[in-house]
Amino acid sequence: MTERPPQRIPNRQLAALIAEAGFSNAGLARRVDQLGLEHGLDLRYDKTSVTRWLRGQQPRGTTPALIAEVFTRRLGRRLSAQDLGLDACAPVYAGLEFAASPAEAIDIVSGLWRKDSGSHTELRKIAFTPAGLVVPSRDWLIGRPDDRVARSAAPPAGGGAPGAAPGEGGPRPPDRPRPAVPRQRAERAPGGRVSMGDIAALRSVGELFRTLDHAYGGGHARQALVRYLEHEAEPMLRGTYGEATGRRLFGAAADLTRLAGWTSYDIAAHGLAQRYYVQALRLAQAAGDRAYGSYVLVTMSRQAVYLGHGREAVQLARVAQQGVGSGAPPVVQSLLHAIEARGHGVLGEVRACSASLARAERALETARPTDDVPYWIRFFDEAELADEFAHCHRDLQQWRAAAQHAERSLQLRAAGYARSRLFCKVVLACARLGLGELEQACQLGAEAAQAAGEMRSVRAVEYVREFERRLEPYRDAAAVRAYREKVAAL
Repeated sequence: MTERPPQRIPNRQLAALIAEAGFSNAGLARRVDQLGLEHGLDLRYDKTSVTRWLRGQQPRGTTPALIAEVFTRRLGRRLSAQDLGLDACAPVYAGLEFAASPAEAIDIVSGLWRKDSGSHTELRKIAFTPAGLVVPSRDWLIGRPDDRVARSAAPPAGGGAPGAAPGEGGPRPPDRPRPAVPRQRAERAPGGRVSMGDIAALRSVGELFRTLDHAYGGGHARQALVRYLEHEAEPMLRGTYGEATGRRLFGAAADLTRLAGWTSYDIAAHGLAQRYYVQALRLAQAAGDRAYGSYVLVTMSRQAVYLGHGREAVQLARVAQQGVGSGAPPVVQSLLHAIEARGHGVLGEVRACSASLARAERALETARPTDDVPYWIRFFDEAELADEFAHCHRDLQQWRAAAQHAERSLQLRAAGYARSRLFCKVVLACARLGLGELEQACQLGAEAAQAAGEMRSVRAVEYVREFERRLEPYRDAAAVRAYREKVAAL
């Protein structure tokens, strides 16, 4: 006797929300399909699909999250898939939302930090979606600044000044005995007051992890960074602070979140990196730091270039330029034009690429050592610009120019930027190969392969593999055989 399939339970939560939103079944299906298009998904739901959901069928994949987002937009409050009586959403969509408020931004990004665990293989399964770049960058560009980010402790029974953290606006509370605070805490608890010292600590941690990333690759300490965000940054964001401290706190959290995305990108967890970048962009908006938001967009553009999405890379760079305007320091302007050039290079647009490179070069020439520049742009110098030139000329197969700029970058680049030097060395190897200098190309490639073996960077390995693919037509040459033997012995 065969068992009967379990009977589905009608989804009354979804039915109630459909009625509240005033949707027809066909109207809900159409909105889910439209939202899917925004994220590069070709969905074909209709009124019959909604009827099945109401009867208890569970939609698969990212659809529960998309349905929840449709209702969130319609009803003006954040709803999850569980609120609709649906299974939890897959991580493919979660994290691409550009939050409506600072409080919602904290919820989304802290959820990412907590869920970021497991093997690199699992993390790489989170999908990157080019269409997911459009909405956040648009919302950042046209969105209104956040009026308020301050968070207050619960007011005392006798009243108090809501909306102001102690010592930052509002009447001063009467003096009273302070409870003893231990000098060392194993872990920060939510709700505590955030000090400028706390924010300085976040900044220092960012510098430490940046140094490790440059020298040893993103995989070296990525999980330590994410756990630090979870156990230190999240309780601070949920703590007590006034406007001035809060803006700086959101800025520091944005920087660390962007760095978490950057290290994820370096281990080829591209979908996860994309979500970190979107949330870093939203945190930068809460910080009121337009310039840093443009830097996050630059980082997103770099990833798009690496993945071959040249058109999206150009669009992101241009949005960044619009967002900061002409008042940004010359070195910032130079970076933004250089990144636009990289997108044009991927697309093979020679004139547009050359024009962007020329603008980048002119802007850097006007920079002065006395300029007041943000800390995050200090890496961008003649060596970095020469590297951008070399990559663009490589992509356009202009081998002599690529070699000249790569050599200049390697001459100027400090040893601490080991991964960047590796990338540039591979670009130089490709240029030498394009010029017919096979032995020199193989020698440079072998040096890069040795350096890649000392790092935890998937990008470094991929650069070397790309060079090896270019060697394939010469596989029988003595220089190539010697190269392969040398690399095999590493």
